[in-house]
Formats: sequence, C-alpha cells, structure tokens
Amino acid sequence: MKSQRELFILSLPALIFKLVFSYLPLIGLIVAFKKFRFNLGIFGSKWNGLDNFRFFFVSDNAWRITRNTVMYNVGFIIITMVCALLLALLLNEMSGRAVKVYQTALFLPYFLSWVVVGYIVLAFLEQERGLLDHLWSLFGWESVNWYQEADRWPYILNAVNLWKTVGFSTLVYYAGIIGINPTYYEAARIDGASKLQMIRNITLPLLMPLIVVLVIVAIGGMFRADFGLFYFIPNNSSFLYSTTDVIDTYVFRALRTIGDVGMSAAVGLYQSIIGFILVIAANGIIKKFNKDHALW
Repeated sequence: MKSQRELFILSLPALIFKLVFSYLPLIGLIVAFKKFRFNLGIFGSKWNGLDNFRFFFVSDNAWRITRNTVMYNVGFIIITMVCALLLALLLNEMSGRAVKVYQTALFLPYFLSWVVVGYIVLAFLEQERGLLDHLWSLFGWESVNWYQEADRWPYILNAVNLWKTVGFSTLVYYAGIIGINPTYYEAARIDGASKLQMIRNITLPLLMPLIVVLVIVAIGGMFRADFGLFYFIPNNSSFLYSTTDVIDTYVFRALRTIGDVGMSAAVGLYQSIIGFILVIAANGIIKKFNKDHALW
C-alpha cells in the first residue's frame, strides 16, 4: 500500500464516487420486499415477501411488455452492430478531412436528448402538419395518423434508435480498425489481396474481440429499455401501447398512477438479476466457442 500511495490517492475520488452512487444505493433493494411507507422509512416499513413481484407477474400486460423489451433490444443490438461495422469500414477507406465531416455528422445525434428527438420525429409524423404528410399529399396518397397505427412503430423506433446511436458505435469500431497494425494490410497487398479479402481475413477477425465485448455488454442491458426512446418518441400515445410499451414505461405509468415504490423496486431488481444472468450465459457460450474472446 505504501509503495502505491500516490496511485491510491489519485484514485480515491473515483472510489468514493463509486461507493456513494453505486454501492450504498444497493441498500434500497430491500424496499422490493417491503410494503413501503414514507412515514416509516426503509427500515421501519413492514416486510411483505414477494407481493411486490407478484403485482408484476400476475399482470395481463406482463408477457406483452417483456416481449417488447426483449425483441426491441435484440433488434437494436443486431441492426446497430451491422450498420456501425459497415460505416466504420467505409470511414477507414476515406481521406482525413472527409472522415472528420462524416464523424461529426454521425456523432451529432448522440448528444441530442430524447425530448428533442421526440419533437423532430413529431415534425415528421404529425398528421396534417408533418413533413411526411405533405409529401404524401404531393403523390395524392391518403394521410396517415402515425400515432394511432401501432403496427408501424417497431420500424420507426428501430430507425430512430439507429439514427441516434449508430455514430457512437461506429467510432468505437473505427478506433478498433485504425488500431490494427498496418503491416498486415501491406503484406496482404503484396500478396494481391483485394479490399474485400482484407476485410474478411484481417479486419473482421482482429475486430472480433471488440465486437464480442460490446455484444456481451449490450446483452446485459437486454432487459432494460431506454425510457426516453419508448416514452417520448411514441408521445405516450395509448393507441401504441401494444407495440411500444416496455417494462420501464409500464412501471413509470404504474408508479405515477398508484405510487407504489416497492413495486418499482421489485421490477428494477428483476431486470438487474435477469441482465446479470444473461451476461454470465453469453460469456459462457462465447467461452465454449473461443476462450480468447470471452470476458473472463
């Protein structure tokens, strides 16, 4: 400890931050097993076993919102990974100035809040006043009330999420590509390899550990949905709940209606446990195929 005292002092603020905001809040998990009352506090409230979990699992909506949460996240992981890899490969083929322009254009939506993105989507989809409605009228097509057509929203939400998040993933993969030793490509060119052959035999195999790590991390959050995306983009329209309602938005509405803190804590704990199991399972499956690509 004495020999590493300077490093320990430097890391102390980060350790305190982690302790205060990551580990101390774990005490609040016991609320999931209590009938919480504000006047009695966490430790004074009575235990009620698994009643808070039962509220969620006996709900008629449990299957629907669990299916939506999982299916959307699977779509986000696959679509974002494929598009980000393609864009990173294209960026790698461009000159320095063009790369900066495309990096900025791709990364800019990442900094926008979901509230702002929600208004942008509304400007496109609003009936009668939206941009798409004006385009529809030019072709003589009938107006569409997008906020009452539930079947269209899986495509809309996947497109919006891709537009906002693909820039960050692209830069991560692009950083991985430029970190590959250029002597591999020089040797391949001397052997007469084409661009596609270099991508297939050099770039993708060397990027595989990075892809696997990002996929495992994404799988860990598969049971969590981005509240901003699913609440602000569909504009909380009740007509769209069948295809846009996820666990987080359902809990928010339930909490706002009945104000049950214990129930929301129970669902949060349920999401965390399932996410932890998914990470362990994904890492175990990858370890069976290739030990070098696993996280541990």
